[in-house]
Amino acid sequence: ASVIALAADVNGKWVAQVPGRNGQTRETTFNFKVEGNKVSGTVSGMQGDQAISDGTISGDDLSFKVVVNFNGNEMKLVYKGKVAGDEIKFTRTREGADQPGQEFTAKRAK
Repeated sequence: ASVIALAADVNGKWVAQVPGRNGQTRETTFNFKVEGNKVSGTVSGMQGDQAISDGTISGDDLSFKVVVNFNGNEMKLVYKGKVAGDEIKFTRTREGADQPGQEFTAKRAK
């Protein structure tokens, strides 16, 4: 039980302005459900709700993947975040792509 006490509480709804193509930002909603150190839920944006997979939380480190479909091509987005109170500082990368990640901050919905 001591492990659970150490994990940051990310249960619930979080909202972020995520950088997209051409520099515009898009509002994205994260709904997290935490059981022990496992994280599930959805990421909601322009493509509707996408299920979170491989989600884990350890202390204030949060990570998960989301499979998205762009023009018939499936790809995995990898999210790594650092929780600090009512904010999560994220870096999002494309699995297998050799590109720098996109950084953004999600805030707990009040």
